[in-house]
Amino acid sequence: MPSGRKIRVLIVDDSAIVRKVLSEIVAAHPDLEVAGTASDPFVARDKILALKPDVLTLDIEMPRMDGLTFLKKLMRFHPMPVVMVSSLGQASSRAAIEALQSGAVDVVAKPGGPYSVTEMRDELARKIHAAAHASVHRAASRTEPLSQNSPVPPALHSPASSARSSATSSAMASATSSAMASAVIGIGASTGGVEALGRVLTQLPAHMPPIVVTQHIPAVFSAEFAQRLDKLCRVRVKEAQDGDRLEPGRVLIAPGNYHLTILKSGGGYCAVVRDGERVQYQRPSVDVLFHSIAKEAGQDAMGAILTGMGADGAEGLLAMKRAGARTIAQDEATCVVFGMPREAIRMGAVDEILPLDRISAELARFALRPAGARAG
Repeated sequence: MPSGRKIRVLIVDDSAIVRKVLSEIVAAHPDLEVAGTASDPFVARDKILALKPDVLTLDIEMPRMDGLTFLKKLMRFHPMPVVMVSSLGQASSRAAIEALQSGAVDVVAKPGGPYSVTEMRDELARKIHAAAHASVHRAASRTEPLSQNSPVPPALHSPASSARSSATSSAMASATSSAMASAVIGIGASTGGVEALGRVLTQLPAHMPPIVVTQHIPAVFSAEFAQRLDKLCRVRVKEAQDGDRLEPGRVLIAPGNYHLTILKSGGGYCAVVRDGERVQYQRPSVDVLFHSIAKEAGQDAMGAILTGMGADGAEGLLAMKRAGARTIAQDEATCVVFGMPREAIRMGAVDEILPLDRISAELARFALRPAGARAG
């Protein structure tokens, strides 16, 4: 998108009231502009071609054609940055997560329940800015979105990779549980992270050190995200609760609107879930998680920073590196938004920069290293 001009937004929602609220939110920001509005995907299709907006906000629940179906068609034939706008129900949350895995850049919850118009105003503006700078590709060139019916990724089906996976799993299974539990892997992501995390976690074998994840996601969607991943992964995935033990083969996802940290407890660690001030405009914050890992796990940890807008996680990853942890970042070519990895690299917080499809293997290799020697 050319710099120096306003970001033009097309708002698609069947509710005239919601279209008005979203239009007022967009118009209130000096660098955003309402290119137009549409009451359903059929009207939106014509206005996309006529108005050429930079970003689309798209309601999930609409008559004639739902937003998820339209998104999938759009990403196949006319890919562009899309921010989904979802209500707070379970069905909508499920559809919102599928939308993120189908090419939507981000999702925002409609006002209601815990979210006010004021909170949505700031959140929507940030997400529109991120979307305007996102790298969006045609769906035909992408791996199919993850679903319960999706096959295991093709790389895991080849004889060579199957042998490697079997050998890796056997080696990990033979590691002592105390050695495995003493290690921690921390992962942070934001814009584009739902899909990226799906790619990384579904490629991991069942035998892994405890993994803790902070993904910037609204509170109403984090539980559905964790449940969806749990059905797709060989590792077990759940939304973190205060006091959860960090266990080998288990992934804990930070709940939306709460910070996640870890605390050494006995021979392992436990999760601490708490409220608190936003850090880098975020709650949960990747920096908060990474700083706690640096303090509690030191060289027995590994940190990975994935796609995302802004700088959250960079200082925390640097703290992890200084504490002796191994650190990696997703490369620019495979990021939806390169902001968070770029900032971490700029600060000298990253040991290695890797494309998304190599990150799982690096995490698995880290898991095989002896306790006390994992940073090497």
